[in-house]
Amino acid sequence: MPDTASEAARTSRRPRLRWSARLRLTLLYGLLFLLSGVALLAITYLLVARSPVAKDTRVTTKQELSGTPGSPTLGRSTTDIEHLVSRQHEAELRALLTESGIALGVMTGVSVALGWVMAGRVLRPVSEMADKARRISEHNLHERLAVTGPADELKGLGDTFDGLLARLEAAFDAQRRFVANASHELRTPLTLQRAMIEVELSDPDADAKSLRALCERVVAAGENQERLIEGLLTLASSQRGLDRTGPVDLAEVTAGVLDERCPDPSRLGLRVETSLDTADTQGDARLVERLVTNLVENALRYTPDGGRITVSTGTRAGRPTLVVANSGPEIPPDSIPALFQPFQRLESRVGTPDGHGLGLSIVAAVATAHGADIDAAPGEEGGLRLSVAFPRGPAGPVGAILGAERTL
Repeated sequence: MPDTASEAARTSRRPRLRWSARLRLTLLYGLLFLLSGVALLAITYLLVARSPVAKDTRVTTKQELSGTPGSPTLGRSTTDIEHLVSRQHEAELRALLTESGIALGVMTGVSVALGWVMAGRVLRPVSEMADKARRISEHNLHERLAVTGPADELKGLGDTFDGLLARLEAAFDAQRRFVANASHELRTPLTLQRAMIEVELSDPDADAKSLRALCERVVAAGENQERLIEGLLTLASSQRGLDRTGPVDLAEVTAGVLDERCPDPSRLGLRVETSLDTADTQGDARLVERLVTNLVENALRYTPDGGRITVSTGTRAGRPTLVVANSGPEIPPDSIPALFQPFQRLESRVGTPDGHGLGLSIVAAVATAHGADIDAAPGEEGGLRLSVAFPRGPAGPVGAILGAERTL
């Protein structure tokens, strides 16, 4: 038994023959050439053996042999002459077959050698791409394969890999920015809390009233941090994908969010107009609710006093769609993409309280997880118009909030 185990171990350690792509292509070229040559040789042999010209030649030869004075067949029977002619013809066919086989073997060797050379030339760009790809790491993702040449399959492979590298570079850069910004956003409140506590402790005249005020400020800072951490967790979970899905009606979710976030917009000095038609989709109801909540809160936060917010749901171009628009300061179109990056806020929005720059980045992550498309553009009255088009989902119950229009 031990001998068997040791033999198996030695066998597993033996180096295996490495069949490279170049070797496999070369053998394939040679095998195809050999099979084609054998088929051609067989067809030629059959055609020569059964051709009418060969039969006429045998008849003519037989007549000449039987009638030629001094011929060795003179005086022999016709059967003997036919047998002699047949053997001569078979000998010629065997000679043809032998010579053709030798020529085929030589040409097969030549084709294998040429196949080895051509396979190397064909696979050379692949080897170069592999060498370049090995040298690329997270520290030099800016490098590209930059394959040149005609627009063939290899060029397409190189361009596809370059596109992958570009997406990886963007993802790594976004991750670095996110980590740096998150650490800054988390460290700053902690530093402020510590500074407030140290200042209060160093004050010899501190009393219960000042300590109570300090505790209230610390609690407010803690709530702010809690919202930040909750936003980070939501962003991370939405970027991870969907764990569970089910039917979701955008109109029903939006109505619930509006009732919770702005039951009485007049107290905020705003006018909220809604048009909620049934829009069924498939997704994670919790994440979809967070998406709607962030869009509504974003509109409430950045709409000035006396401004207008419009919220609508319905089916547009065959897709369930949510549209949230608000009036406000004009936003340059080229600045809109930056709003969807974590911790990125425009200068006109930096002074707004209770914001960390995570709202729209969470919206983008949730939309991506659901396969939805976001269209963001400046509003007609300034501000921002956001449209989220979800994939078509299963049909839900009719008439939940069908065609409901209201002005709050």
